[in-house]
Formats: sequence, C-alpha cells, structure tokens
Amino acid sequence: MRVETPTAVRLEGVVRRYGELEAVRGIDLTIGRGDFFGLLGPNGAGKTTTLAMICGLIDPTRGRILIEGDARRPLAGATKRKLGLVPQEFAFYPTLTARENLAFFGRIYGLAGHRLRERIDAVLNIAQLQERDREPITHYSSGMKRRLNIAIGLLHEPEILILDEPTVGVDAQSRSAILETLRKLNRDGTTVLYSTHYMEEAERLCNRVAIIDQGRVMATDAPRELVRALAAGLIELQLGVPATADFLTSLRQLGTVELPGPDAMTLTVSSLQPEVALPELLGLAQAAGLPIRRLHLLEPNLEAVFLALTGRQLRD
Repeated sequence: MRVETPTAVRLEGVVRRYGELEAVRGIDLTIGRGDFFGLLGPNGAGKTTTLAMICGLIDPTRGRILIEGDARRPLAGATKRKLGLVPQEFAFYPTLTARENLAFFGRIYGLAGHRLRERIDAVLNIAQLQERDREPITHYSSGMKRRLNIAIGLLHEPEILILDEPTVGVDAQSRSAILETLRKLNRDGTTVLYSTHYMEEAERLCNRVAIIDQGRVMATDAPRELVRALAAGLIELQLGVPATADFLTSLRQLGTVELPGPDAMTLTVSSLQPEVALPELLGLAQAAGLPIRRLHLLEPNLEAVFLALTGRQLRD
C-alpha cells in the first residue's frame, strides 16, 4: 500500500493580479514534506510572485495557499517560523560584517544569548564564511553574498526553505558550494522550494519540479518522468524564410509541429523516430526551397521539455 507524503505547501487555484496584469493565472501545486521541489521557468514567468504569496508578503487575488494545512492570512506567527526565505535580491546591510548581520536578523527571529551565538556559528559554517565573518560585506564576492543570504534564511532553523534564484550571478565554485549545501539540508529533512531558470540545477537537485510559463503551470512531475514523456525526439529548426503551408502540411506527417512565433521561421518537430524524421525533414526543406539557418536535435533534458511545452527557448 502506498503511503502518502504529508503536504508542506499547497496552492489551490491561486491567481494574482496587478491591475489589468494577471501575473499568476490559477496555479495548483502540492509540495510534499521533505521534497526538493523546483519551480522552473524564465524571468517573468510568475515564479517570484508565487513565492511571495507563499511567504505571505503579498496575498492572492483569488485562491488558497496552505502551509502545513494552515490557510490563514495574514500568516500566523507559528506558521511564519516554519518558513525561511532567501530572496533573489541581497537582503542584508553591506557596511556590517557577516556576524553583525546575522546577530541583527537573529534577534528579529527572537534568538538571543547562547542560542543566538550557537546559531550564528552554525550557519556561518554551513555557508563556509566562518573565516571571513568579521569583514564588511562590501569586501565579499557575489558568491559569498549569496551564501550569506542563505545563512540568514537558515538562522531560525526553518522547516521549509524557499529560495528565489539563489545562484544568479555567481561563479562556478560558489554555485557548486551552494547546491551542495542545499542538497545536504534537504537530506537532513528540510523541505526546499527552489525557483530557478537553470534547468541543469533542477535536474541535479530536485525530486519534483513544476514548469511555469506566463503565470501558468505547464507540467509537474519528477524530472526524469517529464523527460521520458515529453523530451524524446525533439528537433528544432530555424529557417531563413517563413515556412510555406505545403511544407508545414508535409512536416506534420513526421510528428507534432509547434510554431512558437507568428512568422513560421522557427519551429519544433516532436517525433517518436527522430533518426528517421531528421533526414526526411532535410529533404522536405530542400524540395520546398527553404534555406535552413539552424538545425538542432535537443538532448532529452528539462530544457527540451520546456521547449516542447511552450514552443520557446527557456532563456528568451
């Protein structure tokens, strides 16, 4: 008999509007306790707005958000203490040292005395900043600042850690350190909700992901299941001139054709037999007199899944 994982966070029909702009358009999500859950999509997809609603920084226009079963708004104090937020923007005082910043935020969390000192030492160790803890933050690299952001979010030992693009603008070494830190926290029992547009990070870390674009969830599953179902045999074709109607009709005999733009110059073909479809596609283009600027057979990964679902490149 399958045992259901307790739910940490649940979104039910969540909508958020800013005037006429609908930034989030009816999202349903369930994040299990202990999940490393990735919220994946390009900039402007609605990821940050969704995280802000989960944390109680803004309220949904419509719908419900439950944190460990609690749907009250504003968030109750006990519920707030279960959440740790690591925003995309740096959230500390740059003229202070790391230790001074942590002491300040620790007191906001209600920590004091020996317990505060103990937690500061613990998170400095997690963030690998203990040897630079008495330097002003202005001396820190971008990677060190990102790690301090995470350390602040971990001070009060949250059960659910929410991170918004925590590796943007950092070097490869710092990125690796951040990802390893998050993996260990998750192994130790912390539920992690991780927003990113780096699909390779999600494949490396997440047991479940939701792909979001233009305020909607396009698909939710384990990364390997999404890849297996949606990414095999995806051919991307860029033409020098718009495709003709006859060419598109012939192309649809090879598989499903998606046209992401209005000019019919970039298209994708999803085929169960890409090794057969590829030479036939080349022959059809040549017969139609259509010059090919770029032809790419996508590897079966989450970025190919995103392209299959949305018809456009993730980093557009």
